[in-house]
Amino acid sequence: MDGTVQKDDEFAKAVSALQSSDHGQLLDVIDHLRALGIDRHVPLPQLVVCGDQSSGKSSVLEAVSGVRFPTKGTLCTRFATELILRRSASHSIDVKIRPSHDRSDDERAKLLAFQGPSVDTDQFPLLVEAAKEAIGLDDNAKGFSEDVLRVELSGPHQPHLTLVDLPGLFHSGNKQQSSDQAKLVKSLVQQYMKNERSIILAVVSAKNDYANQIVTELARKYDPRGLRTMGIVTSPDTLIPGSDSEESFLRLVKNEDVVFRLGWHVLRNRDFNTRDHSTKQRDQEEQDFFSRGSWTSLPADILGIGTLKPRLSNALKEQIISVLPHLIQDVERGIRGCHARLNRLGDTRGTLQEQRQYLIRTSQRFSKLVKAAVDGVYDDEFFGDPMTSEGESKRLRAVIQDLLLRFADDMRRNGRQQRIRDDSEEMADGYVGRMISRSDYLDHVHDLMRRTRGRELPGTFSPLIIGDLFYEQSKPWKALVDRYCRDVINDVKALFRLTIHTATDDTTAEGLLQKLLYPVLETRTSLFHKKALEVLEPHQHGHAITYNHYFTENVQRARQKHNEEDQARRLRKYFGAHRTDQVVSVRQEIDLSKLAGSLSIATQPDMDRYACSEATYCMEAYYKVR
Repeated sequence: MDGTVQKDDEFAKAVSALQSSDHGQLLDVIDHLRALGIDRHVPLPQLVVCGDQSSGKSSVLEAVSGVRFPTKGTLCTRFATELILRRSASHSIDVKIRPSHDRSDDERAKLLAFQGPSVDTDQFPLLVEAAKEAIGLDDNAKGFSEDVLRVELSGPHQPHLTLVDLPGLFHSGNKQQSSDQAKLVKSLVQQYMKNERSIILAVVSAKNDYANQIVTELARKYDPRGLRTMGIVTSPDTLIPGSDSEESFLRLVKNEDVVFRLGWHVLRNRDFNTRDHSTKQRDQEEQDFFSRGSWTSLPADILGIGTLKPRLSNALKEQIISVLPHLIQDVERGIRGCHARLNRLGDTRGTLQEQRQYLIRTSQRFSKLVKAAVDGVYDDEFFGDPMTSEGESKRLRAVIQDLLLRFADDMRRNGRQQRIRDDSEEMADGYVGRMISRSDYLDHVHDLMRRTRGRELPGTFSPLIIGDLFYEQSKPWKALVDRYCRDVINDVKALFRLTIHTATDDTTAEGLLQKLLYPVLETRTSLFHKKALEVLEPHQHGHAITYNHYFTENVQRARQKHNEEDQARRLRKYFGAHRTDQVVSVRQEIDLSKLAGSLSIATQPDMDRYACSEATYCMEAYYKVR
């Protein structure tokens, strides 16, 4: 046990450089938020190590944290590993697996019950192997997993920090991994990189041209200004001294190509031959490498693990300072949201009596708000800002009144099957129906009268013809009524949803909507449509009848309007004018008898045509009073 404690103390010293005393208070704030579980709801600062496959990500994470990550040849990380460092009075290590959302209940239970085989930090590779087996990704398995391995290390000298090792990015598939899995890995990496409070450690291997590595493209996508990204070049010892490749990477590290505000850093990590070397040996070999060749031209503070740790410490401090105001706002907003949800949940309701009482209070609150919306009394805070879409939807009386005004305007403009237009009349604004000239309409009336002729005298018409013409003109009414009825029901549904979600929690609200409110509203909808049809029925069938005294007045007005238009046409013809509003200068003698004759109302020699015209006047007058 003493040996384990000694090893943990050595590990604590290795990572303690990540937390300097000048920003300990800031880290304490973040630590307190983590202890409260705020990181499940509000993103907190963390270090995210990402790069292409075999770029040396795990080696970088190992150098920073002091924990040995598995680096067995071509075996790459196949799931995210979150290394959570915590300060506590005693030493402990806790290993868990966070199942992905697509796991079944049985699989989730099994993974949540996972326990690592060792509590020694030096045995961390064994923990990873055990987690792979539990997840179902042993050495013979293919693919990647969205499950997350969470390793929490606690000790009195531990900093409060989260280091994340992600699966390596790759372009295309092979026997061990498919193209679909490449998309899965990319999606997983992007999920961590898009957190604006994460510091992205973009690991680029000197073994490959950095322009062909996916990580630099993603880093610039999610951090376009390069404010929270640090580039790390690994395997510099594989470059041929004096080659173009070495010169290219030297320019990159000098921040002359891909520019990051946090700059670049170079690490020489263990390779296959030195994989068993101790941390002290590894650091010495790295120091020796950077003391010769072209690397001596670079500033010492961007070379080696010794200078990387304080750089990360300062970067983390600046990141915390920059996000802290927004972090406080997010936490306060989350607290308000939690209080609102708790208020909607109400008191505990474990017994049947408590459940009944809760439903009674919910129904009272719901009924009160709906009644206020119907009455137009919007003094409850529920109604909110009327200038917002949601606030307007809650004011049902105002919504329905506005709907009825639009209905009235729509009926006035588009309620007629066809609009009868005199020769001089222009198309009215907003009318979308069919236009027909008066002469063509009289031909239609004549054809209808011929087909329905009874005992009427020549030049007269049957009163029933007025009803036939009216019902024909009012055909669009039903479609308009149906459409606006649906709008009313939809507005009521919207109010019900908003109101019940205010009166209770979301789960209970959805249950009440689906099981109670919507079925009742469906029944009421049928009655509503039935009543609308009852009101519409007299205007669709039966005898045309009215006791409105404006009927005869409208008939006379229609006849007078037609006569005035006919007289205007005669005057234009007499004086040779093109428009009625045209000013005509008369410099000749006028034959008053001819002028009087031209202004006299002409008789209609065609008795049927006369009857059609009179029937049309009556239909238009009847349409107006209905």
